[in-house]
Amino acid sequence: MGYYRQSELLEMGFKSLGRNVKISTKASIYDPEQITLSDHVRVDDFAMLSGKVSLGWYVHIGAYSLLAGGQAGITFEEWSGVAYRVSVFAQSDDYTGAALATPEVPSRYRKESKKPVLVKKHAAIATGSIVLPGVTIAEGSIICAMSLVRKSTESWTIYQGDPLRRLGARKKDILQREEQFLRDRSAGRGTSL
Repeated sequence: MGYYRQSELLEMGFKSLGRNVKISTKASIYDPEQITLSDHVRVDDFAMLSGKVSLGWYVHIGAYSLLAGGQAGITFEEWSGVAYRVSVFAQSDDYTGAALATPEVPSRYRKESKKPVLVKKHAAIATGSIVLPGVTIAEGSIICAMSLVRKSTESWTIYQGDPLRRLGARKKDILQREEQFLRDRSAGRGTSL
């Protein structure tokens, strides 16, 4: 996978650009002036970021994923991310037939849901899942593969399916690993890949 050079990323005009950001040259970036990228962010091949998107440090966006932030926005807090082919929408048309559902007609003929999406610290969304507008994926939550997320989750819980159902609790051992990583990083040892 080839990544843009730092100078190329700077030329794109991101709202904010952290250190050690890796974006595949095969990714699609729309509205970079609305996109905030913190330190150690990675965006893989064929991923698409558009609209208002904010990625905290150590966030990974897997190949073929879509983050459609629109006007409401999508925020990923630190240590979170998505696997392959995940779609996250902060904006969606009404497909009930009450309005036209195409971006090519004036907004007065459309009915859209525009609600922010928040993916909290240590949360992850697995392959092929879809997250709809207005959802908060709580801290430490896991969304298993091929799930449809229409409502917010509870912290440190594993979910799966459509309709989304709770499978059980998630271990919090990750918090000790994070603490050790941050200590090692501040001491300048053992944090390289």
